[in-house]
Amino acid sequence: MKSEGKSSRPWTRAELILAISLYCKTPFGRMHMRNPDIIALAEEIDRTPGSISYKLANLASIDESIHQKGAANASRLDREVWIEFFEHPNIMALVNEAYFTAINTPITAVTPSIDDVVRPGLTKNSVVKIRTNQDFFRRMILTSYNNVCCITGIGSTELLNASHIIPWAHNTKTRMNPTNGLCLNALHDRAFDRGLLSIDDAYKVIIADKVKHPLLRQYHGQPIHLPERFIPDQRFLSYHREHIFIDR
Repeated sequence: MKSEGKSSRPWTRAELILAISLYCKTPFGRMHMRNPDIIALAEEIDRTPGSISYKLANLASIDESIHQKGAANASRLDREVWIEFFEHPNIMALVNEAYFTAINTPITAVTPSIDDVVRPGLTKNSVVKIRTNQDFFRRMILTSYNNVCCITGIGSTELLNASHIIPWAHNTKTRMNPTNGLCLNALHDRAFDRGLLSIDDAYKVIIADKVKHPLLRQYHGQPIHLPERFIPDQRFLSYHREHIFIDR
């Protein structure tokens, strides 16, 4: 039997972790009470779908990466957990574990470190968590770009990748940062990863001079399609141009 007053009771830290995770994976047009994911979370934490969708709107009001703002009724705890969530992004993909262990506990106290890349001797459990993080990053980035390649407009999710601007192995702190991602089709993802393609400070495509093939060359100078939220960080793009891009 469901508890009474489930929509009016205060939100806990653990519930907010789950709500922020869902916010990152949900397009703005689907933040409504009929969304199956919202209904599932409501059932999990004994709240109404309406209260979940309203909380997502509150979170949008404190998301500095977007121009569109939601209901401006975010609480102090909303803001505190939002900051904590993005300061410790490895928690993003481990929210189910956090829900059972993080009641009124700081994220840092319940989140195992998975900053090491996969290597010989790494436990099976750690490998699973790393893959889970990567899957969460993919869902978050593709959602931000509405499942469309930011260069070509290709909208087939089977052909899309969540590309790290600063590569996964280069910086542990940016691995799960959503502003360190681009949604690219497989070809342009490979070119970006190999330094044959980059993005300038005006969010326009740069193609290395050595690349002559029209499938890539035709996009030189074209502005990318910016995401609804989590616009690529200029510092990360600068790092890619300086350390990954090969224009010689």
